[in-house]
Formats: sequence, C-alpha cells, structure tokens
Amino acid sequence: MKLSLFSFLLLLCSISFAQLSVQNDAYVFVKKQYVYVTDDVNIDDVDSKIYLRDEAQLLQGNGTTGNSGQGELSVYQTGTVNQWSYNYWCSPVGNNSPAFGNEDARVNLIDDATGLTSSTDALFVSGYNGSASPLSIAKRWLWTYQMSTQYIDWVYVGATGAIKPGLGFTMKGNGTGQTGSQLYDFRGKPNNGTITNDVANGVNTLIGNPYPSAIDAAAFIHDDDNQASITGTLLFWEQDGTIPSHVLVEYRGGYSSFTISEDGSTVTTAPAQFMTYDEEDNSFPLPVPSYGSKVAKRYIPIGQGFMIEGRAGTPSAPATVYTKNEHRVFAKESDGNSYFFRSSNTNLTESNTSVGIQYQDNGLSIVPEDYKRFRINVDFTVNNAHYTRQLVLNFHESATTGFDYGLELISSESLASDAYFSLDENVFSGQAFPFEETLTIPLVIDIEHQQPLRFRIFDIQNFNESQGIFIHDSITDTYTNLRQTDYELHINPGHYSDRFSIVFTTETLGIETYKDTELTIFQDNALHQLSVLNPQNLDIETITIYDVTGKRINQLHFKETQEQYHVSTVHLIDGVYVVNVISDSGKTTTSQKIIVKK
Repeated sequence: MKLSLFSFLLLLCSISFAQLSVQNDAYVFVKKQYVYVTDDVNIDDVDSKIYLRDEAQLLQGNGTTGNSGQGELSVYQTGTVNQWSYNYWCSPVGNNSPAFGNEDARVNLIDDATGLTSSTDALFVSGYNGSASPLSIAKRWLWTYQMSTQYIDWVYVGATGAIKPGLGFTMKGNGTGQTGSQLYDFRGKPNNGTITNDVANGVNTLIGNPYPSAIDAAAFIHDDDNQASITGTLLFWEQDGTIPSHVLVEYRGGYSSFTISEDGSTVTTAPAQFMTYDEEDNSFPLPVPSYGSKVAKRYIPIGQGFMIEGRAGTPSAPATVYTKNEHRVFAKESDGNSYFFRSSNTNLTESNTSVGIQYQDNGLSIVPEDYKRFRINVDFTVNNAHYTRQLVLNFHESATTGFDYGLELISSESLASDAYFSLDENVFSGQAFPFEETLTIPLVIDIEHQQPLRFRIFDIQNFNESQGIFIHDSITDTYTNLRQTDYELHINPGHYSDRFSIVFTTETLGIETYKDTELTIFQDNALHQLSVLNPQNLDIETITIYDVTGKRINQLHFKETQEQYHVSTVHLIDGVYVVNVISDSGKTTTSQKIIVKK
C-alpha cells in the first residue's frame, strides 16, 4: 500500500499490510492500536512520517527485505525526570537512509516533543545535569556496556556515537524533581527483523527491546537460539532517586531480576537490594519495601534496556543472542502487561492482571496451582544503614536439583554483606526444586562487619498451613519455623557457606523446634560465649551447663529478668555440652545441645 501526497490515516482499529510505503510529505498517524506489516516499511522521503501515539505500535512479519527511507517513524517513551537516576535504554530506531536494513542508532535521534506530531532536536550539554524543557540531555551519562564484569568497561558514546542495533545505553533524567516522567520522541528508521549481539560466558551485556513494539520475554528467553547462549535472567536497573549525588560510591541502586517459564505461566522475580527502614528506624511493612519494589512483567516495552549474562562464548570468540520479529507483540503498559523501569510511572494506570498471569495487590505474580513458592528476606545492618536481600524459591515436579532455565535467577551482583544461593560456582537469587520434605537448601551468607542479621518469610503460595518452613542454624543447632517467627542473631564477619539452610522438617532429626513464646539458646564460638534469648521476658532462674557425661560444668543464678543472657565459654574445652535453663519458678525447663569449638 502506498500513501499519496497529503494523505492522512487515523487508525481506530488494528490494520495489516503486506508492505507499507509512505512518500512525499504524506504521513500515517496511529493511535492506541497497532499496524502489522508482513514485509518491509518504506518511509521514502525526508518529509514522510509515521506517528505512533498513545501506545500505538508497529509489528512486522517474516519479510527479509528490510526497512528503508529518509523519512522518520516517531514513537514516544517516558523515562525518569530525576537528574540523579539512570534509565537503561535501547533505541527502537536507527539512522534513516535509503538503504535497506537496520542501521546504527545515536542518542541524538531523540527529539523533544513540542506537539502531537511536531518536535525539535534535543539539546546535548557538557555539564552534569540536563533540563526537561526545553529538553537537554547531559552527554556525560551516555554509555554502552558489552561483554564484561568490570564497571570500568562501560564505553562512552555521547550524543553522536554509533550504537549497534539492539545494544542498550544509559541516560540520566533531565529534571530537578525526584519523581515524575520525561517524554522522549525517538525518530528514525524503525528496526526490523533478526538483530544479534555478542555475549560471553559469565559476563554481562547491556541489550534491550530494539523494536517500536513490545516483545514477549518468554519468547525471547526460550528461543532455541538463545537458550544455549544466555542464563535466562534479565536484569533491570533500579536506582534510589532520593540520593542527590552523581558520585558512584554514593549511588543506592541495584538490579531487579526476572525470568519466566517456557509456557509463560510462571514469572520469577527478585527486587533490587535496597533499604527497608526509614530514617527514624521504622521498618516498612512486608511484603513491599519502600525501595527495590519494581517488578518486571512478561512483556518488555518499547525502549527498555536490560542486562543479560552469557553462558557460552568468550570475549574473543563470542556467542550470539537474538531478538526477532517473532518475539514482537502488541502489549501496552497501561494494560499492566508490561512495565518500563523508571522512577515514576504516574502517567500510567497500573493493572494487576496480565495475559495468562495473575498478580497480587503487592505486584508479585501468583504461581499456578501445581507450583509452590515462598520468599526469604534477609535483613542486614551496615554502618547504621538497613537493607534487604530478597531470595525466592520455586517448587515444581519439573524442576531438578541442577540449573532450571526459566525458573531460576542468576545474580550478577553481590555485596560485601549479602545472601544468596550457590550452584556450580554461580550466585543465585532464586532457585527451583522438586518439593520434598527432606530437602535441605543451603543459604550462603557473607558478612563484612559484625552486625545484626534477620531472616523473614513471606509470599507463601500453595503450601499447606501445617507445613513448617525452617531456617536451620548449624552453629546453634536450632530450627526456627519462619512461618511463626523471624530468626534474629548477631553475627561476626565471615563467609558462611554451610551454617544456614532451609529445611521443611525436623522430626527425623529428633530436634525440638522453638516457638516465639520460648527461649533461643545458641553458642557463638567466635565470641566464645553462650547466649540465651528471652523475647517473652520469662522469669529465668538458672542457666546450667553440663558436659556429655552429665557433669555440671557451670551454673548461674539470676534475680532479675533480662531479654538476653550471655555466659562466657572461653574456659571450656572443645566438645558437646548441654545447656539447661529453668524459668517460671521451676515450672519450665528448656534444654539445648551446643558445640564449643575454639
């Protein structure tokens, strides 16, 4: 179909073409719907235009000719207005020219929208901060990242540097506010067809959605050509815009991770690691912390960039990741099917219903009935700052004890004090298993400085109410049912790879579990002390230590009730001891085995 001079087309319903050619000063205006073109789109002349408005999108089929033309497709996307915060982008257009096929993008293809169809070139400034109106962009924050694990390997592109189709780039916001959205008008030749980028085993590449339409994350992740090349985890950058600084060490940010099962029914996410306390040390209610709460959805919107990790290839002989027309779908952010990672999406109406996936009010997805799931929050306190690492566990009969592509989240970041799962020398923020009560799931903890540590549980799905979910501390030899109480302790610096684990029964071990109305007894060999935690302020009369022969080694008497009791064990030789605590005027006796090891 060719549109002649002065022609105008307002699409109120979706429409399809075998080919689409726009000539002279004609234009196509699309609102809220999509145009599907089987083969190529030719925006032939300089004044020829296609305008996609109100989340309208362009989809293309299996044609191999490629798009061409000196005219422009114009499509909007909104990013953060916050001048301190990065968004990760991927341009849906490249340089416009008469040549057929995709061409490199440049950041200066972005325009400042001045009207429904009018625009002016965005300005690019050399300082730290841009501005929202007129739109000016700070050049110093425009970078790409390909095949590396080192922060120093970001590649500067500025306003005019060539960006390969499908490769992502970073850009900071352009306003002084902490929240709000900035409108960007991408103008150029629309990308089309199969687009490739290089990946390497164990290192990251910043790519994104390269089309003027949404793409289906399930189709992308489970494409046969991609499964051997990438881990299947997509990483979306999220940054706390309340930190007014451009200094790297002062950033508070992280990656929200996402994967999805092949049938698209099960989304697995873990948020970025952020603070969960305010300045007055008041904890935010579970399950949603104030920061790190953004959740990616199945459909990746126009312009969205994200990190992937390769699982094949080397930097000198890379493997390939593919985005294809067959991954493209018409999915609008306002329908709740997709989500662009910006500081605010106040211009959109968030829905908790997505195609094939249901969401809770907190934004977390609901798993199908044949799955089980729960999340563990591990709370750290470093230099008076409180933050949380959230881990997720999926259970399904199709899962294995090895790596389950599309059900597990491989993490690309770990902090000095952090929590994660480990398999084959990889760090995971989410794992999957076939459920059995005899399962033992190790949980690795790294601690940089002595601090309080807390384990919490939430988002429990499809477990019987009677099914216990325990954190086992092998040092204290205690089993705490996280469905009944949090597990809290003070911990010394170290790498704890075999101290903590998630288990589902203690019966075969003959261990008595502790409820929140009881005492917690544990031995801290690093501090050479026995601790008795008394959260219910029971009337403790005596604490007695016996060796394995029954000989009394030490006995202490107390007249005042305390929340914590500490007894030095520095004089004890290595071995197993039994601690006996008598409370409530002799009515309650609690015994616990401890292991002393210097």
